[in-house]
Amino acid sequence: MSGRTRIAGLVLASACLVALPSVAGAQSGASVPTHVGPAQITRHAATAYAETHPDSAPAGSNNFDCRPTAEHPRPVLLAHGTDTQAYTDWAAVAPALAADGYCVFVLNYGGDPEEDTFGVGDIVSSASEFRAFVDQVRSRTGADRVDVIGYSQGATVTRYYTNKLGGSQFVDHWIGLASPTYGGVMFGLVPLVRAIPGGEEFVEDTFSVAVREQMEGSDLLRSLNNGGDTVPGVRYTTIGSQVDEVIQPSGNIALRDSGAENIVLQDLCPQNLTGHFRMPYDPYVIDIIRTSLDPDAERHAPCTAVPLGTDIPQVVIDANS
Repeated sequence: MSGRTRIAGLVLASACLVALPSVAGAQSGASVPTHVGPAQITRHAATAYAETHPDSAPAGSNNFDCRPTAEHPRPVLLAHGTDTQAYTDWAAVAPALAADGYCVFVLNYGGDPEEDTFGVGDIVSSASEFRAFVDQVRSRTGADRVDVIGYSQGATVTRYYTNKLGGSQFVDHWIGLASPTYGGVMFGLVPLVRAIPGGEEFVEDTFSVAVREQMEGSDLLRSLNNGGDTVPGVRYTTIGSQVDEVIQPSGNIALRDSGAENIVLQDLCPQNLTGHFRMPYDPYVIDIIRTSLDPDAERHAPCTAVPLGTDIPQVVIDANS
């Protein structure tokens, strides 16, 4: 069942995890996109481009001749969300970071050739794919350590790599954008699903194992957060919204260990009601990402009003067109 045609998948994901339009031409497992596409300012534009240009990399990314500078000595690796791919999620953030002087790299992970999409495989396997990509980037750039930014499921994938697969020796700064740190309850649907015999299996069969693993209280999240949700030697930052359409309750975005920085968009700009799907395309949020990496970075976007639910109708249309 294609992510482009299943409205039920979007409804479920909008309550718990992101399930966005699939992209034609995906391959099994991981893929390093090679065709560099243009910068985009909306998810809709990025989705439209990706539909006709599969396996695209965001502008400013995946230049393996890039060498880190003294000002920005660590490459920045970006991990996308569920049922999507790198270009669709990072077509605005990647060029912004490249313009700041970073070497930026993206990976398509967790692919399913039958669904023509990425970010649907089990998270442990996806984290292993990300580990191999970190090794590749480090080898090609000569960098000892990297910074990683994960959006939605990408935050869980990269944190699993960092915390459980030895990535702490190579990751300096982990940033989770709209991170399902403790999962979501899907506006109360998760307890109902679990009360029905075979309910979780239905979720996995209908949507993906990745969706099941990001439900609040999943075995994967319990394993990841058991004994603490951070590990020594890594800086941790989450960037979330109080009106996230996917992660409910929104407090589940935050890390709970001391020392982690948890940034809430509305604490900085109360009138900006950007939610889950718009986070990687909101200019103010992009500035939060940039200044999280470098506190001296010059801000480009003022705090402006963003109405609740902005871009959601277009997300629904794109997912079913």
